[in-house]
Amino acid sequence: MTTLSARPPHPWVLSAFWFGTAFHWLVLLLILMPANVATFVGEGSKGTYLGALVAIGAVMALILPPLVGARSDRTGRRLPYIRLGVAVNLVGLAIMGFAAMTLSGMNGFWVYVLGFLFVQFGNNYATAPYSALIPQLVPPEQRGKYSGVMALLQAAGQLLGAVAAFVVGILKLPVIVPFILIALLLLIPALVTMRGIPEATHPRASAQTLETAGGRTLSIRELFAHQAFLWVFLTRVLFSLGQYSVQPFLQYYNRDVMRQADAGTSTSIMLACIIVGSIISALIGGRISDRLGRKPVIYVAGAAMAAAALLLLVAPSYPVALGLALFFGLGFGAFTSVDWALGSDAMPNASSYARDMGIWHVAFVAPQMTSAPQGALLDWGNARGDNFGYTLVFSIAALFFIAGVLLVRKVPDNAHRGQQAAV
Repeated sequence: MTTLSARPPHPWVLSAFWFGTAFHWLVLLLILMPANVATFVGEGSKGTYLGALVAIGAVMALILPPLVGARSDRTGRRLPYIRLGVAVNLVGLAIMGFAAMTLSGMNGFWVYVLGFLFVQFGNNYATAPYSALIPQLVPPEQRGKYSGVMALLQAAGQLLGAVAAFVVGILKLPVIVPFILIALLLLIPALVTMRGIPEATHPRASAQTLETAGGRTLSIRELFAHQAFLWVFLTRVLFSLGQYSVQPFLQYYNRDVMRQADAGTSTSIMLACIIVGSIISALIGGRISDRLGRKPVIYVAGAAMAAAALLLLVAPSYPVALGLALFFGLGFGAFTSVDWALGSDAMPNASSYARDMGIWHVAFVAPQMTSAPQGALLDWGNARGDNFGYTLVFSIAALFFIAGVLLVRKVPDNAHRGQQAAV
């Protein structure tokens, strides 16, 4: 079995699958789904139905990772789950592409929803055990570096997704083309990662169990009793709430507020600016956090994200909004580079990494459920004129980011050092 004492896989190989999933979710959630949903249901209800669709997928993403992670821990294997999950994900993409290409109206929408459920099931089935690999295989003193590489590859995948969406929009390619691109860019990096990690990777030996675990798997209640894990979990929830208050509706923002004729292309450019900023700060943030600690980086990153969300409301023009998107990306990249390392440091038990990372993953996806009320709030506010809905959802996002910055102060400063002593 691979343990923390063995040489971990190369960081670029270990995180390759994150590149594919980043491309996958950016193009699907931020480009294809807003456009497809508006086509199915019409302009008047687009926010409500898009928010509901994202929330429906979040329910599956909320339940599945801890269950699959726990089973992966019991079997001591990761790769079979990644293989099956990727296969189901690809089936879901095929169903969504079929619905978008050949169907219309509410009948087409419900087939589209079915495909999205397959996508959510498969992706979460694969990423639950995959999420355990950094805390499981990488020593604590290198996790900032590995987390930074992961953030960089995620940002690169997102940038490629934005460029691909821009090219597809400019060339007016058939709607099935981006679905095929998503499938290929998901599958190829997954194969790179699966070939680069051992078949059996779970540290089963009791010597690998951290001292805080007492040589046994902690219950979920005991897991949340650990202060480091609890505060990291709550902090991640707040940052995710801020992200999903705005992210699904960027295309609508560009159309309604920025008055962009081709909202899809304009959103791709805005996303590219966010991602370029993320790439600049991703590796730097991770390496700084290995030396100075995780929390100072998050303080700066969260404040930048909150400021950008508020300033977008008063951006006088699209070029200014692009500059603010770049500024937001600098904060987001730094946060992402540290976030995974902070979560890995907070894991109290090496015998249940996949289950515990699956529970921590809930902090990423549970906030997606707020997309439904946020979408309804967006439509309600906009119905009152002057794009008031965007003022509401962007302001709420800023409040969540600020709350996350304040709450991360509760994370014990010795979480990182404690793991180094315990491993």
